[in-house]
Amino acid sequence: MRSGESNIVWRGDNLPILQGLPSDSFKMIYTDPPFNTGRTQQRSSLKTVRSDNGSRVGFKGQAYDSVLQSVSRYDDTFADYWAFLEPRLRELFRLLTDDGTLYLHLDYREAHYAKVVLDAMFGRECFLNEIIWAYDYGARSTRKWPAKHDTILVYVKDPERYHFNNVEVDREPYMAPGLVTKEKAERGKLPTDVWWHTIVSPTGKEKTGYATQKPLGIVRRMIQASTEPGDRVLDCFAGSGTLGAASLELNRRFVLIDQNPEAIKVIKQRLGCDGIVYRT
Repeated sequence: MRSGESNIVWRGDNLPILQGLPSDSFKMIYTDPPFNTGRTQQRSSLKTVRSDNGSRVGFKGQAYDSVLQSVSRYDDTFADYWAFLEPRLRELFRLLTDDGTLYLHLDYREAHYAKVVLDAMFGRECFLNEIIWAYDYGARSTRKWPAKHDTILVYVKDPERYHFNNVEVDREPYMAPGLVTKEKAERGKLPTDVWWHTIVSPTGKEKTGYATQKPLGIVRRMIQASTEPGDRVLDCFAGSGTLGAASLELNRRFVLIDQNPEAIKVIKQRLGCDGIVYRT
């Protein structure tokens, strides 16, 4: 990073890029690596167009056809997942400021292994939270309890110095508003370590079409709690660029890294180029 550069998007393998960044550079790091599910992730985007012989009927009986626009996919399989991920986590530890916070976003397949690795790397006293992001959408298993949550492990560089301000975070509706005062119900409650938040709506304005896009509200809450305006944040598996979108909204400076050309294309469409440096 050169002096004066604020927001940077890198295209390339994140490990050598991380190794080239100076230590103690970021107040908060959010990383959402591939989940090692052993299958190809894919998402299609559809557009509806009017057609006299369309297969779908909408408002006032108008017929429509659905046209496949694009398919977003990536290979979520690694022969040795932790040989891939651990050296990147070590770089993230180095890059955190002494008052910095790491948010590692995984699912149930790898979260328990990650806890052991990060305990050894940071120290168990630096473990702050296991956040459960719970949602209710998608396929439903009939042979087990359907998996409807992700795990976000939160570690701090120094347990005596880290920044945390829960007053600034977006509040949630009370699940039983009738049990609190009207004023409390209108204000909402502070989030706990279980975050009830829907996924990105397939038909909502926030949708980019990227296969693994995470909701803006989830990442925004992390930034609000763990940074202050002007702080620098990092996402080295940037995907659709949600960290960048939240940072622009909250006046934080960001570095995003992804080696997928499709991800960089989505980020450019989502964030634009004004005030952002794109590098390869």
